Amino acid sequence: MGVIGLIIIGAAAGFIATRLMNLETNVVTTVAIGVFGALIGGLVLRFLMVLTGMAAGFVGAILGAMALIWVWETYGPKR
Repeated sequence: MGVIGLIIIGAAAGFIATRLMNLETNVVTTVAIGVFGALIGGLVLRFLMVLTGMAAGFVGAILGAMALIWVWETYGPKR
């Protein structure tokens, strides 16, 4: 997947994950959360992608972004 595709999928996954986790972020942060979440979710759920195709990769990206948000809120800097 090219860089543009990763940004587009990451933006969508980040948007959905931030809304599901009730987190207000700016566009750059949302895209970053989605891209890094896609990397995390892609590594963890790679075997599902083989079994069920691209839809599992998108679900993995959302779950990875949600996990990243949880780690950030739990262990990140306190406001």
